[in-house]
Amino acid sequence: MLKKSFDRSLWVFHINGASCNGCDIEIVSALTPRYDVERFGIKLVGTPRHADVLLVSGGVNRNMVDYVKRVYEQVPEPKVVVAVGNCAATGGVFYHSYNMVGPMDNVIPVDVYVPGCPARPEAIIFGVVKAWQKLERLRAGEDAGEPEVVEGEKAVVGEEG
Repeated sequence: MLKKSFDRSLWVFHINGASCNGCDIEIVSALTPRYDVERFGIKLVGTPRHADVLLVSGGVNRNMVDYVKRVYEQVPEPKVVVAVGNCAATGGVFYHSYNMVGPMDNVIPVDVYVPGCPARPEAIIFGVVKAWQKLERLRAGEDAGEPEVVEGEKAVVGEEG
């Protein structure tokens, strides 16, 4: 699936804004033996200070704005943000809620969008790989380019990306 071998493992920190937790369950599924993302060197970490990628799910409500910004600022440069699910990308079903600020990109910049309600584990893994490729470009001093949207039909395990 990867066209080049990366220099080091990818450390990911996950935060949930305001969601139904469906995408969070699918993120956890990616860690289970069925998908086992750790075999590719992708590891969840317990602090944003150690992360390369910020994996965000859910929209942002008023109580979460400062927290999301603070976590984003704690991730060392270069960093990449992956928005998982429709709520993180657009606000989803919670968009018109009185307490919602909106999708994640209203608060922090997003590099990769993984749509779905909930997003499938295969799509999440594909989105993280896209983020990894962007991160490698940033580490090489290149421009990371525009935000990318992972297309569901391309997010099949084993297919070239």
